[in-house]
Amino acid sequence: MIRLFKHYIPHAVLLFGLCDLALLLLAGDLAWHLRAIQIGIDAGPWSDRLPPILGFAIVCWLSLVSIGLYNPEALRSPRYAFARALVALSLGGVALAVVDFMLPTMGFWRSTLLYALGLAAVLIGLARLVLSHAVDRDRFKRRVVVMGAGSRAARLKTLSEDPDSGFAIVGYISMDEAHRILPEAIGRDDAGDLGEYVTRLKATELVLALEERRNALPLADLLRVRTRGIPVQEVSSFLERETGRVDLDTLNPSWLIFSDGFSAGRRWSSIAKRTFDILVGALLLLLSLPVIALFAVLVKLDSKGPAFFWQQRVGLYGRPFWVVKLRSMRTDAEKDGAKWACENDPRITRLGRFIRKVRIDELPQTWSVLKGEMSFVGPRPEVPHFVNDLEDKLPYYAERHMVKPGITGWAQINFPYGASIEDSRNKLEYDLYYAKNYTPFLDLLILLQTLRVILFPAGAR
Repeated sequence: MIRLFKHYIPHAVLLFGLCDLALLLLAGDLAWHLRAIQIGIDAGPWSDRLPPILGFAIVCWLSLVSIGLYNPEALRSPRYAFARALVALSLGGVALAVVDFMLPTMGFWRSTLLYALGLAAVLIGLARLVLSHAVDRDRFKRRVVVMGAGSRAARLKTLSEDPDSGFAIVGYISMDEAHRILPEAIGRDDAGDLGEYVTRLKATELVLALEERRNALPLADLLRVRTRGIPVQEVSSFLERETGRVDLDTLNPSWLIFSDGFSAGRRWSSIAKRTFDILVGALLLLLSLPVIALFAVLVKLDSKGPAFFWQQRVGLYGRPFWVVKLRSMRTDAEKDGAKWACENDPRITRLGRFIRKVRIDELPQTWSVLKGEMSFVGPRPEVPHFVNDLEDKLPYYAERHMVKPGITGWAQINFPYGASIEDSRNKLEYDLYYAKNYTPFLDLLILLQTLRVILFPAGAR
């Protein structure tokens, strides 16, 4: 994996992403020449057509990212990737047509754009088909030796058996027979010189997954492996990197304290984040006012009650604030207290089901973003009643309040709608990852991926 702005990107994703970007540039240039030949003019120097072609490539590539063309399923299935690519290129084409209409001096003719989109679809489709057969995905997997043979090692084994896993375990070393549950593990004495053993297996990494670390760390062994140039990872850090979430089952306070994250440099990230929230929030609120007004009227016509729904939520540092949304439930939905939303929830109105799926009910929350109580990106704010209950049942739940809550977030794009304690636990792992590692780059990635969640709803309730 490659770490970019504190976020890990798999090598396969990087390869496919750079390949697609190069193909988009090629499609743009071919389309330019094709149109020039068609109308009988010279294509001109490369420097003159570079800005519009580069703009075309970047906008379309961001569309590919936002639609999910680099998700595991898209990397695995050329057919799935091609279908998503068509949607992404269509959205990119609409965005570019709007830009071309507003800035006609850019000189990227509308007919050229159509050629470029068609060529891009063909080239990306063919490339995915070729790469899926020519590239052995297992070659991208890192070879890992696990020091441990207990429940933590078994957790790693299960994760490695996922077809979309980025690593393969080539050996287990049992350090404590009392906790051993993996029969394939070898004893420490059987491994001999650990540095030589790891090198012989051509391992690229060693993961420390001991059940009991107190006075049990094999420092001499770990030093021998490390001095051979082989990285040594603690299991919590390894799982954070591989899954994009903080694993609560292996987490301990000392790891949170001493691991990378919560850096002082986030002050500048916070300034950039707040600037973005103000500028984009003001623009979005201005543009969405007609939509909010229209659906406010439709909500009133669809069911009895007010158009807007006000509810107290828990925000930054646990401070309560009031959030406003377009009402999607009956007015008596919480007469017996706050409840989890469930699939086919009878409390949701006919129109409410639609505005929840396309997230129109969230638009009024832009006002909370402008006030500084929320951000566009962050953990979803919960009702105080749920927060009190979850803080009692889930460790480290209060730590998610160390960043501003958001309209969208890392948990929302990676995990379906949660409606139970277990779902909240899974979402908490993603929220902790975001609170620990957030940067403007991660915020941008989340905002782009939110488009995928809107267009292809999964678990919206």
